[in-house]
Amino acid sequence: MSKRKELDDELYELTEEADYGEYQSTVEMPDLEVLEAELKRTKHRERFRRVLRSTIYSLIVVAAAAVLVATLWMPVLRTYGSSMTPTIEDGNIIVAWKGTSFRTGELLAFYADNKLLVKRVIAAPGEWVRIEEDGTVYVNDVELDEPYVSEKALGNCNIEFPYQVPENQWFVMGDHRSTSSDSRNTAVGCVSLDRVVGVVLFRVWPFETIGRLR
Repeated sequence: MSKRKELDDELYELTEEADYGEYQSTVEMPDLEVLEAELKRTKHRERFRRVLRSTIYSLIVVAAAAVLVATLWMPVLRTYGSSMTPTIEDGNIIVAWKGTSFRTGELLAFYADNKLLVKRVIAAPGEWVRIEEDGTVYVNDVELDEPYVSEKALGNCNIEFPYQVPENQWFVMGDHRSTSSDSRNTAVGCVSLDRVVGVVLFRVWPFETIGRLR
């Protein structure tokens, strides 16, 4: 007796079905609709993987570009203290633009003793600065129009006037004149280019105050 016949007989004995033919080995071709559905699922999975890979790659590129821009051209900074109120408040997040030339009235972010400061440019290299006891500021003997200052004050000052701004440096002051430590004091002094982070352009936090800074 062949091995196949032995197996068939054993199968027959183990079943209680009357129709022995139901247990004959059969091989059926998959239905065409089933094949088409499986093919669609496979294509969908492959398409999803491609989209996912492309999305991840795009996010990596965007993140790298953002880091590069923030490092080289547009640093994002957080401010501390009240020396620039009411223009900039403590905890504001600001965006600066790196440059090499700065105009009177612009907001300048720079380092002093490893601390990040933001002050307003008052005078350029070579210009003469004079500040009266009442806090009125003169540059080259012309009174400076300062609508951003809510209260004038001589402040923390230990330099003699008239004062000439050194070459390649800028004279800066905080808008809150009575509390700001700035170029009026030798502890901060005038700002040289190697200390500059950039010109402050925008505030991005808090959300309700987002906008251009002047």
